[in-house]
Parts: sequence; C-alpha cells; structure tokens
Amino acid sequence: MITEKQIEEIKGFLQKSENPLFFFDDDADGLCSFLLLKKYIDRGKGVVIKSAPFLDASFLRKIEEYSPDVVFVLDKPNISEDFISGVHVPLVWIDHHSPVDVKGVKYFNPRVRDHNVYLPTSYICYQVVKQNLWIAMCGAVGDWLIPDFMDEFMAAYPGLVEKTDNPGDILFKQPLGELIKMMSFILKGKTSDVNTCISILSKIESPYELLNKTTSRAKFMYKKFDNINKEYKGLLDSAVKSASDDNLLVFYYPSKQMSFTGDLSNELSYLFPDKLVIVGRRKNDEFRLSLRSKKHKLPKIIEKALEGVEGYGGGHEYACGGNIKAKDIDKFVANLRRQLE
Repeated sequence: MITEKQIEEIKGFLQKSENPLFFFDDDADGLCSFLLLKKYIDRGKGVVIKSAPFLDASFLRKIEEYSPDVVFVLDKPNISEDFISGVHVPLVWIDHHSPVDVKGVKYFNPRVRDHNVYLPTSYICYQVVKQNLWIAMCGAVGDWLIPDFMDEFMAAYPGLVEKTDNPGDILFKQPLGELIKMMSFILKGKTSDVNTCISILSKIESPYELLNKTTSRAKFMYKKFDNINKEYKGLLDSAVKSASDDNLLVFYYPSKQMSFTGDLSNELSYLFPDKLVIVGRRKNDEFRLSLRSKKHKLPKIIEKALEGVEGYGGGHEYACGGNIKAKDIDKFVANLRRQLE
C-alpha cells in the first residue's frame, strides 16, 4: 500500500493541474487507472500505449502536441531516460510492477515498501480518488485481484458478481467479466476508433448502462465490442483445440489479426491451470509473447530461457510478456520446457 502522504501528494498533482496528460497501458488496469483520475478532475488528455513495453523518446511528440502542465504515466513498467529528460513539467509515475530506481520523476509504487504486495495501478488510483467504484473494480479484477472493496461493490451494484476468491470466475463466468473484456477490447484497432470509445466510456456513469445497452452510446460500444469479440472467440477456439498432454500450451497467430496475446493467455491459463501458457503473435521477424502460469514463478524461468536467445521478457510472478526473434523462438520454448521437467 502507498502511504496517506503519497495519496495526498498524487491528489495534489491532480487538483493543481490545468492540462494534464495521461499515458496508460493498453489493458483494463491501465484504462481504468486513467478513467479514475480523469473523471476525478474532469480534464486532461489520455494516450494509450499500445504494443510497447516502455515509454521512450518517440512519445515526446505527444508532449509537444498537448503542452501539458503535468504528465502522468500509469501502469507502465519502464520509462526511458530520454523520455524523462525530454519532459520539462512534473512527471508522476504510478505503477505496480517491479520497482525501479529512477531520477527525475515522482514515483509511486507500493512494491517499494513491500516487494511481495500485489495491488494493480487502478487499485492505487482508487485509493486516491475514492469514487467510481465500478471502474476500480473492473481494473482490479481485470488485473487478477479480488480487491478488499469486493463486498462494497456487491452491495452497490447487485447482480454483477458472485462471491469468489478466483478472479477468473468473474472474468469468464460472471456479468462483470463481460464489461472488463469490453474495456480491454475497445483498446484494439484503429487509434481513432480507440479514442472515440475511450471518450464515450469516460462519460458512462454506471455499469448497467453498458451491460443493459440502455443508451445509444452503450449500443455503439457494444457493436464495436461484438465485432472484436468474434475474432477473439475464433482464436480462442483454435488455441483450446491445440492443447495436448504437454505441460506447455503454446499457441501462435499471425500479425494480420488484432493483438489478443494477453487476453488469450489469461483465459487459457484459467481453462488449463496446470499448464504454462505461451501465446505469441508473429510480427515480421519476431514474436510478441504473453506467458501465464498458476504453478511456476515466471521471471526467473524466463531469465534462464533467454540464455543464448535474442529477445527480452519479464513482468509479474505469474504473468509476463516477452519479445523473441523468430529465429530463436523454438530455442526459447525448449529452454522453458527443460526447466519444467
């Protein structure tokens, strides 16, 4: 947990800002973190970071475009020194990945105080704003945490979740899971479409509006979601059919389809909890990977599997990402398999 002093410090940056710019990760946790902060002050611009593990100097063009007085970075594990040195206003970084030692930013990460704690960025943002509980719930469960405000949410929004200690039960079997999947899927596709959906979502006041499609804007969101979900279901069916008795489930798909690596690996890990799941999307000469396991702590396994391999990878204990050159992908998988024998 971050301290009350840190919460007040983040709140101060928000309240004093007149034109904040938010960079956030392209998943439910990142999106909900942005929505919580933006709705709290009702101002600012959001930039979703797609297909990039870190913020580098290429994103400085957004600083020039919007001329913000404060920059927030949400749910990104790394920021390059070139980006930091190019930002000449306060830079506030809120994250929950492995802590880093970095100069020139205001860094808020609960794992600095307790390396083993797991609190998604949206959970931290909710501690700051204490409003829009349904958005905080979507972000936390979307990042595989049953938050301590679960009972409060169930009382405020009946019929959306049933009591469980497994986030997968909510994500894949309960009504709230469909809303969380929508939040992930609207971040896919053309940037203009993504920005339209984010703008609409920032105006939604209740999860029931979306789930029950009670307004024209909710129907618009669902139409986009349904189209993307059809593509996802086709890939999921193919991945499930590819499963064997192997303790690894490896599934690759081409870059001509949208990026579903994280979504697929999460659901496949829920369906096959005894397997280490590897989902890869090939783009040019490399594979962008998402790895999940319920049994094995992944960072050290991945670190060893990268020996003699051109690429990188890392993340949380049971959920990681990676980028491996196509020429080395078989070697990387073989290195992983050897460690599970």
